[in-house]
Amino acid sequence: MASATIAPTRRSRRTAGPQPKRGHNPYPLWFHIPAGVFFVALFVIPTAASFYFSLTRWTLFEVEFIGLDNFVQFFREPALVRGFTNTFIYAFLTSAAKVVLGLLLAILLTSQIIARGWLRSVVFFPVLVSTIGVGVTFTVLLDPFDGIVNQLLGLVGIEGPGWLTDPNLALLSVAMVDIWKGVGLATLIYIAGIVAIPQEYFEAARMDGATSWQNFRFIILPLARPATVTVIILSLIGGLRSFDLIWAMTGGGPGFTSDVIASVIYKQYQAGFFGLSTAGNVVLFLVVAAIVVPLSFWLNRKGSES
Repeated sequence: MASATIAPTRRSRRTAGPQPKRGHNPYPLWFHIPAGVFFVALFVIPTAASFYFSLTRWTLFEVEFIGLDNFVQFFREPALVRGFTNTFIYAFLTSAAKVVLGLLLAILLTSQIIARGWLRSVVFFPVLVSTIGVGVTFTVLLDPFDGIVNQLLGLVGIEGPGWLTDPNLALLSVAMVDIWKGVGLATLIYIAGIVAIPQEYFEAARMDGATSWQNFRFIILPLARPATVTVIILSLIGGLRSFDLIWAMTGGGPGFTSDVIASVIYKQYQAGFFGLSTAGNVVLFLVVAAIVVPLSFWLNRKGSES
C-alpha cells in the first residue's frame, strides 16, 4: 500500500516542470551585463591600450608610433636574460613550497589539536600584512651586521651570511620571505578543500584499518585536487609577476643578481622609457599567459579524467 502511494509521487517529481537542457544557462543575458561592463572596463580596454602604447614612443603629451622597435630594444636589454631566469626560479620555487607547506599545514590545522582556531589565524596573518611593510621589516632583520637573524646565529657560534648582499643568496632569501607571507593563503584554500571531503570516506577507511599515510594518499590527496590546482595557479601567477617584495628588499641587487622581469621593466620606466616599459609589460603578460593558460587547462583536464 505504501509503495502504491509512493510511486506516483516519484513519477510526479520526475515529470514536474520542464527539465533544463544540459549546458543550458539558467540566468538571462542581462544578468551578466554588470560583470561584463567591469570586465571590459578593467581588463579589455587597459589591455588593448597597453598593446597599442607598446608600439609607440610616448609621454604624457606626445605619442609617436614606432612599430616593433620597443620590443627589439627590450630583448636587447643586458639584464633581460638574468631577469627571465630569476623570474622562473623564483616563481617555481615559491609555488612548489606553498603547495607542499600549505597542504601539510592544512592537514595539521584540520586535525584535533589544541588552539586550532588560533593557529589558523596566526598562519593566515602574514597574508594581511602589507608586502612593502614585510619587505622593509625583513630587510632590517636580515641585515648582515645588525640584523636579529645573524645575531641569533652568532649566539650559537655560526657566522651569519649576507642574506641580501650575497649574490648567491639574495634571490633565495627574498623567496623564503615570499613563502612565509603567502603560505597562509595556500593553507586556507587547502583547509577549505579538506573540510569539504565527506567524513564517510574517513570513517570507511578507519573501519578498514587504514593508516594516516593511506588516508593522506588515497583520500586527501586526490579529493583535494581542486584546491591543489587553485594554489598552483595562483602561486605561479604571483611568482611570475613578483615585483614589490623584491624591490623593497633588494632593488634587484646586488648588481642584477635578483632582478626579475618586473624589476627590469620598472627600471626602464624610471629612466623615462615609457614605451619600452609598456612593451616589457606586454611581454610579461604574454609570458604569464603562455605558461598559466596551458597549465591550467592541463591540470583541470587531468582532474576531470581521473
